[in-house]
Amino acid sequence: MRLGIVLIGRNEGARLVRCLDSVAGQAAQVIYVDSGSTDDSMAAAEARGAQVVTLDTSVPFTAARARAAGYAALDGVDVVQFVDGDCGVDDGWLEAGLAALGADDRLGMVTGWRSEIHPDASVYNALCHYEWRRPAGEIETCGGDMMVRVAAYEEAGGWRADVIAAEDDEFCQRLRKAGWRLERLPVEMTRHDAAMTRFGQWWRRAVRSGHGFAQVGDIHPEFFRRERKRVWVYGLVLPVIAVIGLAWSGWLVLLALAGYAYNYARTFQGLRRDLPTRQAAHHALFITLSKIPNMIGMATYLQRKRQGAAMEIIEYK
Repeated sequence: MRLGIVLIGRNEGARLVRCLDSVAGQAAQVIYVDSGSTDDSMAAAEARGAQVVTLDTSVPFTAARARAAGYAALDGVDVVQFVDGDCGVDDGWLEAGLAALGADDRLGMVTGWRSEIHPDASVYNALCHYEWRRPAGEIETCGGDMMVRVAAYEEAGGWRADVIAAEDDEFCQRLRKAGWRLERLPVEMTRHDAAMTRFGQWWRRAVRSGHGFAQVGDIHPEFFRRERKRVWVYGLVLPVIAVIGLAWSGWLVLLALAGYAYNYARTFQGLRRDLPTRQAAHHALFITLSKIPNMIGMATYLQRKRQGAAMEIIEYK
């Protein structure tokens, strides 16, 4: 099968160079899609033999839009590996993905394990590392690093450029609804560099996730249902109860705090199955707290939809 690779990025610098070098000589075509970089990303891509596609800056950037533009620049390929420019592709992944797709005609997409390069650099990087490590086997969704059969891509309709977050989940839902199987292989796929060292970066990323819950849930009502429900409860209802309690009764404040304590305890117990106690405690704290910025993201989407405003990307780095 003839392989094409689509890389996307914006001001990724050395991370993009690492990504380009990790796929050198392994595909019939390598497309780099640039979303308004002001560094030397485009020159670095051209120097390494990639075809560069630049996006019109008058239209809001989204990862989905960039991937769609990269796909449109491919010619005569059977399979596409999408990879974010802040990731490096692991040795052996492309061969493993192609072998899996070649062995099963109804397998429309495969992904593998994404890892953080520096999981110990911050609690935020560690959170990402844990988020990426999911069990192998048949799956419903995955992240943006994925290998897709062209026939499946075309049948599902490709990426929706207006989805600014969780666009990979949205695309996977359409692949499945078109009758294709999705699978995570027990193979290391990419090394990601979240480069999150500040609380504000984590907060912005959580806001973006909330926007994704709302927008993708609007497109596919059956999806992200549990996540949206939790955000409404812990990101809006309990804070409102606490604020009312400050004016009327301290018991309401205690009730809200008890709700958060319950959520934290359940999250902590679930994480302890996979993580050391100290790390599980840290992760549970941020996962519990994340419902508040998630709520801000959901509200942002609902306001944009009501006003007919553009779905502009929410960046965290």
